[in-house]
Amino acid sequence: MTVLAAAVALFGSLFFALGAALQQFEAVGSAKPGLLALLRKPRWLVGGASILVGGGLHIVALGLGPLTVVQPMGVASLLFALPIAAALHGRRPSRRELAAAATVAIGLIGLVLLVPSHDGPTYLSPHGAATLLAVAGVAAVLLWAGARAASPAGRAALLATSAGVLYGATATLMRVLVDGAWNWWYLLALPVPALLALVLLQRAYAVGHFGVSFASLQIADPLTAVAFGALLLGEPLPQGVAPIAAAALTAVGTIALARTTPLESRS
Repeated sequence: MTVLAAAVALFGSLFFALGAALQQFEAVGSAKPGLLALLRKPRWLVGGASILVGGGLHIVALGLGPLTVVQPMGVASLLFALPIAAALHGRRPSRRELAAAATVAIGLIGLVLLVPSHDGPTYLSPHGAATLLAVAGVAAVLLWAGARAASPAGRAALLATSAGVLYGATATLMRVLVDGAWNWWYLLALPVPALLALVLLQRAYAVGHFGVSFASLQIADPLTAVAFGALLLGEPLPQGVAPIAAAALTAVGTIALARTTPLESRS
């Protein structure tokens, strides 16, 4: 079953990568890609459907095998996404670009595997939920503001990180809804950070540095969820030097991606 779980998760990563690449291809080249405009683009919608399929396969994989096997397979979407996006833009990814993506993936796998498991009850008070949304919102706004003065690669990274923070908050709230005690307004609040994250991510994609934005998203989303889990849900954090080394690898790989991934546009 473990081998089957890994295969399903890997297949899900391929769908997730394909969806992200298709959505970036439609969003790139527009200074302000509006969500309503993108919803009228068939290729963008196909990308969204592909992402949903990837997420569904990831959930199936979690039911078939342990988290320590399934989560690393999810990180492989970065290695799939770069060649797919490059092909859509009529080019081939360079060896340096793929090496940088592999560095990010290795570091992120290390971080995922080092997070201690938590089997206790999941509870978030209304005050904690309000804190979650407020902190995520403020962080997202600050990152968005910083992106306005950054270079193209930096702008892509900051906007995608902003989206990742909001997706991390959404994942935390979703975990509470599934596993713990909650109030009815949690369900009403859930779409707000998710939709804002989607808008910010499309703006990140529109900048053109797909590898940078996708890597930043993959880093920010789980790290935010882990941070909120520790601060608000009492979940343990990884200890020792190994998490620092893994985080350093992801940072080095992301910086390398910013230097090697070309600025993509559509004519």
